[in-house]
Amino acid sequence: MGQFIPGKAARERKILKVSQQEMDEPLRKMLMQMQGFEDYYVCPMISKGRLLGVVEFFQRKKLNHDEEWFNFLETLTGQISIAVENANILSEIQSAKEDLLLAYDQTIEALSFALDLRDKETEGHSQRVTELTVKIAEKFRIKGEKLRYVRWGALLHDIGKLGIPDNILLKPGPLSSEEWEIMKKHPEYGYNMLSRVEYLLPALEILLYHHEKWDGSGYPRGLKGKEIPLSARIFAVVDVWDALTNERPYRPAWSKERALQYIVSQSGIHFDPEVVKIFLEIMQNKI
Repeated sequence: MGQFIPGKAARERKILKVSQQEMDEPLRKMLMQMQGFEDYYVCPMISKGRLLGVVEFFQRKKLNHDEEWFNFLETLTGQISIAVENANILSEIQSAKEDLLLAYDQTIEALSFALDLRDKETEGHSQRVTELTVKIAEKFRIKGEKLRYVRWGALLHDIGKLGIPDNILLKPGPLSSEEWEIMKKHPEYGYNMLSRVEYLLPALEILLYHHEKWDGSGYPRGLKGKEIPLSARIFAVVDVWDALTNERPYRPAWSKERALQYIVSQSGIHFDPEVVKIFLEIMQNKI
């Protein structure tokens, strides 16, 4: 600010005109000499009273411009200033949105981690199923904001278990029929818990429907086939796979081969056949 001709125009907030001979800034003087520029104009860019920078004009022909031409130059610079200001505002909005999304991500991961701490039986489960669910979703060309909702839904899928009593959730053996009926309420508990959070609504498909089955025998709504949202159909396969291949207090982990055979056997019964197909393609590269 205040350095050479451009800095002076910025400080004084007015249009300045200098000839090649009057130019006092070495780099611009050399440029004018090499390119044959005779005159130089510099206009401060001001929007809403705030200085944004300067616009520089170089002219090869020496002309005596009248007041109308200077008014035009001032108007042109004003339009450039508005455009730059709008671009800055858009950039700030985008940056704020990205910061907000990061905060959402971190909050959701913290909630997921809190559930894993409560239910040691499934420690690490949410992170594992989320990673694989996202990979399969990408194969179905789910991307951008929709993929983010899939990720959030996978991380939060069992949040409803916070409403399940410890004597049922942490029971080290098979549940009784009465206990099982209570456990089956966790998808609706999770949905009711988070549906008041507007930004999470698109992510709640997985929470509510990941225990639905392709043949209509699942819960809580008994949906069938493509009535079940795609994200929940994808997650259902991944959830069962992870449950089978990791140890539980009431049974040892299955081998990957045995678990794969089970997944295939449930294609068209528990699982969407198309999802099973994509799942198998991905698992071939992992096993």
